[in-house]
Amino acid sequence: MATQLLPRIISGVEGLDQILGGGFIEGASYIIQGQPGAGKTILSNQVAFANVVNGRRVLYVTLLAETHDRLFQVLGTLDFFDRSQLGMTISYVSVFQTLRDNSLSEVVSLVRKEIARQGATLLVFDGLLNARDRADSPLDVKTFVAEIQSQAAFVGCTVLFLTSTRLADDSPEHTMVDGVIELHEEVLGVRSVRRLQVKKSRGSPALGGLHQFEITSSGLVSYPRLEAVLQRPSVETEPEARTVQSGVEGFDNLLGGGLPTGSVTLVFGPSGAGKTAVGLSFLARASKEEPALHFGFYETPARLRAKARALGVDIESRIEAGDLEIIWNPMTENLLDKLGHQLLQAIHQRKVKRLFIDGLGGFQRAAVHQLRMTEFLSALTNELRALGVTTLATWELRDLFGPTLTAPGSELSSLIDNLVMLRHIEAESRYIKALSILKVRDSAFDPAIHEISFGNTGIRIDVPLPPVVNAATGLATPLST
Repeated sequence: MATQLLPRIISGVEGLDQILGGGFIEGASYIIQGQPGAGKTILSNQVAFANVVNGRRVLYVTLLAETHDRLFQVLGTLDFFDRSQLGMTISYVSVFQTLRDNSLSEVVSLVRKEIARQGATLLVFDGLLNARDRADSPLDVKTFVAEIQSQAAFVGCTVLFLTSTRLADDSPEHTMVDGVIELHEEVLGVRSVRRLQVKKSRGSPALGGLHQFEITSSGLVSYPRLEAVLQRPSVETEPEARTVQSGVEGFDNLLGGGLPTGSVTLVFGPSGAGKTAVGLSFLARASKEEPALHFGFYETPARLRAKARALGVDIESRIEAGDLEIIWNPMTENLLDKLGHQLLQAIHQRKVKRLFIDGLGGFQRAAVHQLRMTEFLSALTNELRALGVTTLATWELRDLFGPTLTAPGSELSSLIDNLVMLRHIEAESRYIKALSILKVRDSAFDPAIHEISFGNTGIRIDVPLPPVVNAATGLATPLST
């Protein structure tokens, strides 16, 4: 028997419909709660204007003392606000005076008349806290909410109740409505982070947990947690047997023919070891058949172009041809899930097949909770494989030299198909750069440590190092005979 799908109305908020499991259920009632400044008013108005565009009529009822002119002044700074719709498809009505001079039942009566007069299919009720304060008992609150719901349900009207207090999960209001969405802003360290949570979702498989959002000139933009929305890859594909050329002279031979298509390769090493140079060489092989993307945190597009020119690596022609795009996210204040969704959106739009992430530490720095990085990267890498994207990513090692080697954590390593280490090595009174392959999933490879060199003709793999010990630490010593 097929599962019945409930009719929905859109939220108009990017990412929120996905969190809600398809949008707000038509004819249902929701509480949107959060402290002042959390974004409730912007969210509700964004929903309202998104739905009048789709032919619905909205009644926005306020129990607040502030005037609607002040509200419109604030909304006028946002892209979705359309003043021409006021009094036409969306009507704002204040019942503050009615509540002050009369009773809750008079408010219900006024709302009923306005719903009928406006032909509203969406009701926003801003100021549930004020109604709660006017009630004499919890039963009065339940009766008030039930009467508003019944009047709206009679004409198939969806209801959003807004309140600036955090209601308990067993409050009378929570027991009456179909869904509860909580918005909150908290300070973590020296930065503030906005997050939302669907605390109740009757008849809808909403994504649980906390989801980051931000307020922009477009209104609210939410970012569903990547590991929640991509618990499984969006498509199911079989691994391909072919390989992709790395663009680094001699590297493909060490890999057994090239990078496996759809694989994820981690190139790790200290600063200056050549990680970005390897990535630029990989991107230079972009084509119409294999569009490429550079997704980085450390260097601006101008600096990347200059570095490529110094190496003799031609990425300019690939950019001009539209085969390569550079996306730079400065290492300032980033949102982890925003980065993940931005990356995947660019891949879908450009049908990217070659991806260079420089480096994974940018995601780690953006994470509010470090413990979720394994789940986040697992969801991301699984999706990249499913989309057939061959990925090269970098990871910065802290020490240039040292007796111990701090490699990426075991959990991260287990998510990666191929591991490549770059090191500075001191040998025979000179410093050299060396590359060694530690892992290639399901394929044979050359495990010998090779010297690499850079010049104005690019990067290339040279001869294997002479027999030494401790090369991985950067402090090589001759092999005793």
